[in-house]
Amino acid sequence: MTLPTDPAGNLAALIRCPSVTPSEGGALSTLEKMLKPLGFSVERPVFSEDGTPDIENLYARRSGNGPHLMFAGHTDVVPIGDETSWTHPPFAAEIAKGVMFGRGAVDMKGGIACFIAAVARHIESKGGLKGSVSLLITGDEEGPAINGTTKLLEWAVAKGEKWDASIIGEPTNPDALGDMIKIGRRGSLSGSIIVNGRQGHAAYPQLADNPVRGLMTLVEALLQPVFDKGTKDFQPTNLEVTSIDVGNPATNVIPAKAAATFNIRFNDTWTAETIQAEIHNRLDRAAKRKKYRAGRTTPVDYELVWRDRPSHVFLTRDDRLIDALIGSVKAVIGRKPELSTSGGTSDARFIKDYCPVVEFGLVGKTMHMIDERVALADLETLTQIYQRFIEDWFEQGAS
Repeated sequence: MTLPTDPAGNLAALIRCPSVTPSEGGALSTLEKMLKPLGFSVERPVFSEDGTPDIENLYARRSGNGPHLMFAGHTDVVPIGDETSWTHPPFAAEIAKGVMFGRGAVDMKGGIACFIAAVARHIESKGGLKGSVSLLITGDEEGPAINGTTKLLEWAVAKGEKWDASIIGEPTNPDALGDMIKIGRRGSLSGSIIVNGRQGHAAYPQLADNPVRGLMTLVEALLQPVFDKGTKDFQPTNLEVTSIDVGNPATNVIPAKAAATFNIRFNDTWTAETIQAEIHNRLDRAAKRKKYRAGRTTPVDYELVWRDRPSHVFLTRDDRLIDALIGSVKAVIGRKPELSTSGGTSDARFIKDYCPVVEFGLVGKTMHMIDERVALADLETLTQIYQRFIEDWFEQGAS
């Protein structure tokens, strides 16, 4: 029996599965074929919710006596964009000059391929594990994240699953393998401001109420002053206006409404509830300031709509997990990685509620880009780091 010990071979098989969200594309079937010879039980639950596509997920476990380590990730990938712009076909896993090209190469089929290879090598050399290993793999991370990790976690817990720690194979390294381990993430909130006015002719402003003036006042209140200066573990809270729109194709018509959408990434100075309250207060104060309207002033008539669910800020404080991963990186490549909370959100925001979680994977320079790619040497190095981590983490738990 041939075990999946070659990370490049594992990754090539996964890249050749066109698993663009929400399509499974054969990726989970490919994983199942890799995992069953390693002694994993494999289940593939499908979750549904009105207004969203059904999503197939995978949960695999190899049971043993000792602590339980979860590896989490996703096989879904973003769309390829303009296929004619790719140097190599996006789902062919072609290799050129020691580099494999393909959608998902680093985000994050590469991380999954390396972890499976690491487990296979560990089993091949040691004959077993001093505990349990599970893989929690979703097909919905790049999508709305509704029928993926959150429901998969709930499903597994309902079956009696508990974990002692988790590692996510997201591409955390900005420039070179070993740069960075993510030990937390800022929170994230998105919202829309809708300012109500009165439509009219641009030549007769006294008969209309232009909502753009009021929207500018409210947007400025969100941008200034700064929310905070950052903390020991986190960057400063940052709000970005991502869209301003009046839906008005005519140049001589004052619009009836104007809207702005924003996203805020907040640190541990705030909770989702306190940052929402701060934004409400800023907008209310600004709305009470007067705006000019055809010779007189009126308060700004606005609505605030929160979009989707908030992602909460978190920081992992598990020395055993973090030290084992730092030690593994240093042992394999001789570098001490930076511990960081930078970047966007990931499925760690869900897993943190069940066990300590860190993120470490490949170099992310080409993720989501045309010609996404990974050096074969990095695949081998990451596999060695994961293998060393598996050995060290279980050894510490057994001692």
